[in-house]
Amino acid sequence: MTDTQNTPQKPVIDIHAIMDLIPHRYPFLLVDRIIDYKEGEWAIGLKNVTFNEPHFQGHFPGFAIMPGVLIVEAMAQTAGALVVQSLGDEAKEKLVFFMSVDEAKFRKPVTPGDTLHIHIDVLKSRGPIWKFKGVAKVGDTVHAESIFTAMIMDKDGSKSAT
Repeated sequence: MTDTQNTPQKPVIDIHAIMDLIPHRYPFLLVDRIIDYKEGEWAIGLKNVTFNEPHFQGHFPGFAIMPGVLIVEAMAQTAGALVVQSLGDEAKEKLVFFMSVDEAKFRKPVTPGDTLHIHIDVLKSRGPIWKFKGVAKVGDTVHAESIFTAMIMDKDGSKSAT
């Protein structure tokens, strides 16, 4: 038996726990599960892409592809869940808001039936500001990537000192 078999695994963050961490709901909740993470450092989210999602009606009829901005949003939601999970009680009554999106690249279309693995790395965190690198893959193939920054704020819109 290897060492990793003796090491207790963190529980997966399922959809119910994600909804406790971030405020997004259908049709705008774009991460189904976080399959692995290290608090304050990285996470791997999962998004099962289905034809039933409303954006596929018009993007594009006859050749449904997930809009790139929604892939970046899925990255941001995964990152937001990681931040709130990492901060625990400190993050109660807080929201994580986008500040910037940089270096977004869309390499291959994401289509219904794909399982999107969303890899998030924390590049920097200073006070309420967090910077991330996100990479969205289907299998081993990179479909999109981005650098983005977010701020933790109180629900009333004031900056958090977290």
